[in-house]
Amino acid sequence: MTRRVLVTIVIIVTGLLLQSTLFWQLKLLGVRPELMYLITILIAIIEGPNEGAITGFAAGLAQDFLMNQPKGITALTLTLVGYAAGLARQYIVSPSPLLPTILVAVGTAAGVMFYQVVAFLLGQLEETFAYAVRVTLLTALYGAILTPIVYPLLRRVIEGSRPTRVVRF
Repeated sequence: MTRRVLVTIVIIVTGLLLQSTLFWQLKLLGVRPELMYLITILIAIIEGPNEGAITGFAAGLAQDFLMNQPKGITALTLTLVGYAAGLARQYIVSPSPLLPTILVAVGTAAGVMFYQVVAFLLGQLEETFAYAVRVTLLTALYGAILTPIVYPLLRRVIEGSRPTRVVRF
């Protein structure tokens, strides 16, 4: 159990470091990638809704504190996105390799739009609706592009952290 927790913490910290350093410079039509959405959704796909919600909360709170954003909005958003992605994966039984890419795109779009609506309601967002839709769609596209690269690595790391012994005698 502790090995899985440590692996999840290392994944979140690595994602935050990459997002705040390397990916801060990379923009797709003026939009940066949201690695915490990507990581949360992929862990939810691999591990289920409970792990997705816990990972989303931890990643969102860490991102809020590191990026100096309003505290709690990202944590709430990623908790809901992680839980929803885990639930969606339980009910979708398609073996398609495109499934993680589609779930990441839809989950990221829903999460970014939810974040922007909540931030607007709390007076933290001052952009226009057209800009919000543009950011949502481009962020979802960015997540979909990164999924085929990140998903196999993340799956291997997470499956490697599972206990090898299942049954005790």
